Amino acid sequence: MDAEASPPRSISSHLRGALGACRDVLAHLPRFALDIALPTLCVSCREPVDGEGVCAACWARLSFIERPYCPRLGIPFVYDPGPDMLSMEAIASPPAYQRARAAVRYDDVARTLVHALKYQDRTDLAPAMGRWMARAGGELLAGADMLVPVPLHWRRAWRRRYNQSGALAHIIARQSGVRVRGEVLRRVRATEQQIGLSRAQRATNVQGAFQVSQDRQADVQGRRIILVDDVLTSGATLDACARALLRAKAARVDVLVFARVVESR
Repeated sequence: MDAEASPPRSISSHLRGALGACRDVLAHLPRFALDIALPTLCVSCREPVDGEGVCAACWARLSFIERPYCPRLGIPFVYDPGPDMLSMEAIASPPAYQRARAAVRYDDVARTLVHALKYQDRTDLAPAMGRWMARAGGELLAGADMLVPVPLHWRRAWRRRYNQSGALAHIIARQSGVRVRGEVLRRVRATEQQIGLSRAQRATNVQGAFQVSQDRQADVQGRRIILVDDVLTSGATLDACARALLRAKAARVDVLVFARVVESR
C-alpha cells in the first residue's frame, strides 16, 4: 500500500517545484523586459553599462585619495613631506573634529554621483560609494563606537524622502560592523543651502543648527564617533555637528565623506 502511494507524492512534489520555478520566472519577467527596453546607463556619461553606477572609463576618471595626505584633514599632498606633517589648513584653522577622510576628490564624476544620489533618487549608487568610503576610512573605523550621519531638517527630509548620508552610513556599517546611531544628533533649525555661500557665511548659516537631545546625552558621552556625509567643502556643517557632539561629552569625533573639495595649488 505504501509503495503504491509514494509515486503520486513524488509527482506532486515535482509539480510544486515546477510551479514555483515558473512563478520565479514570471516574477522576474518585468525586470528582464525593462532591462532590454531600458539598458542601465552610466550615471556620468550616459553610456550603457553592465551593472549599476559608472562605466569603466568614468570609474578610471574618479580621483581616489591615497597617501600621502594630511593626517588630520586627509588633504592629499603633491609630494610626501614626511610623517605627521600637517597641511596648511590643519595648522591655520583646525576644526572641532579630530580627523577627516574622503574616498575621492570632488571632481566632475564625483559631483555627478553625489547629485544623482542626493537629488535624483539614485539610491542604487550608495553601495559602491559606501564601500569606497569604508576603504578610505579604515583607520577611523577600527577605533569607532558609532556612525552618525549628518541629519537633515525634518522638512527637507520629508521633501527628499531619505537622507543620503544615512544611506551611505548603513553601507559603511555593513562593511565595518560599526553601528549607525542616526537618532543621537538632530538638526533643530532649518538652514539655507550652503551652495554659493562664502566660508564665513557657511559657518554662520549652520551655527547652532545641530543638537544632541537630553535623552541621548548618555549614548554619546565617552564615545568615539564618526560623522558621515557625502561631501566636505568648507567643513562648516561637519564642524557644527562635531561641536554639538563634543558638547555632549563625546570622547572624539572624526569625519568620513565620499568626496572632498581639494583646492589646486
